[in-house]
Amino acid sequence: MILDVEKPLLELEEKILELIKVNESGKIDLSKEIKALEKKARELKKDIYSNLTPWDRVLMARHPQRLTTGDYLEAVFDDFFELHGDRYYSDDAALVGGLASIGDQTFMVMGHQKGKDTKENLKRNFGMVAPDGFRKAGRLMKLAEKFGYPVVTFIDTPGAYPGIEAEERGQFEAISKNIALMAGLDVPIITVIIGEGGSGGALAIAAGDRILMLENSIYSVISPEGCASIIWRDASKASDAANALGLTGEFLLKNGLIDEIIPEPLGGVHKDREKSYFAVKEAILRNLEMLQKFTLEELKNYRYDKYRKMGSFTEK
Repeated sequence: MILDVEKPLLELEEKILELIKVNESGKIDLSKEIKALEKKARELKKDIYSNLTPWDRVLMARHPQRLTTGDYLEAVFDDFFELHGDRYYSDDAALVGGLASIGDQTFMVMGHQKGKDTKENLKRNFGMVAPDGFRKAGRLMKLAEKFGYPVVTFIDTPGAYPGIEAEERGQFEAISKNIALMAGLDVPIITVIIGEGGSGGALAIAAGDRILMLENSIYSVISPEGCASIIWRDASKASDAANALGLTGEFLLKNGLIDEIIPEPLGGVHKDREKSYFAVKEAILRNLEMLQKFTLEELKNYRYDKYRKMGSFTEK
């Protein structure tokens, strides 16, 4: 997938490759021209990715090559042992979770899981979690509390599964119960928004003590398409909705809804996987170190104050 703003860069890179081939033939020396174009490409790349619109961020968050929860679980942690099932109905493949460690520190980790291709996306329900998945997440959080393990959650979903069967099995009850559970959990909670953070499907595992957000991810009460359909009755106005929703990291950080933006390599996390993994790992450990300095009472007060400050308003 190529963004419209990326097309001039792609054309320039293709031109550079053509000149390199001619230069390697030995018929003509084009090294100076190549160096000049490479410099121009670097400057253009920096300019493009430093000035992305909210809609560009939406498309970046949905990029088919964007790293998934499974990628981070495999690369950021030393090991990952998956735990299955909600002990009520089923094991929802749209949410993965289990025990993992970094060095001597054990974590309970979980997150929305999208697929890498159509077949896997159908299996994972495109990362849209059903009540069974949220109840599995709640079960794992209680287990983490029992053994004193910090919780790390990865957010990447367009929203909770909206099907009739999900409503029949108590979708909103499962979401609200998880939020209430996280509000009183006796261990630190770190949330990392790695792609799409959509509506209640995200909030159900995102009520963390520290909310971190990758630079090209989004976090919103509704998808741009959904918002456009409601406000303008026209889903094609999604880009206008993205501008209005305030779903980018810069807006959310400014308004106190997240705590930190994790920078991405130019072009997105998939352009430099190792650098992206290192940035996420470093951010998790640094924020955990801060939270572990609190006593349990101080941690809960910190959490309470954090959410009480959200949605401030003034009266005239």
